[in-house]
Amino acid sequence: MADRIDPGIRVIEESVGSGPCAAAGATVVYNARFYLRRGDEVTADRDLIERSGDRLSSRQVEDAELVDHRLVLGKRRAIAAIEKTLSGMQPDGYREVLASPHLCYGDRGVPGRIPPSAMLRIRIWVRAVEPA
Repeated sequence: MADRIDPGIRVIEESVGSGPCAAAGATVVYNARFYLRRGDEVTADRDLIERSGDRLSSRQVEDAELVDHRLVLGKRRAIAAIEKTLSGMQPDGYREVLASPHLCYGDRGVPGRIPPSAMLRIRIWVRAVEPA
């Protein structure tokens, strides 16, 4: 296991999947959980599920219902930490990383959810990779 994916992302735990690797242009379906450094979970998926009714697909991961996010890598539709963590992952793969603020929400944070300059612990499960 590599200790770092990027200078701002340290791998804490990793489980390799099988199948095609996620690379620029690939469509990736994934689930993610975010935690502040002290361990408090940032629970955006619960809010998304409640607001969307049945329009979003979701699944149970451990004790939480998580949204299936769909992303084309390299299009900058997610924070840099997510894009960099997903790169090289395979279906059924898992990574837990510690990401620096500059790759997450920076010095602005997300009011009411993520404080300014917060380092995040991110847990990501890849469900599918559709190569470009």
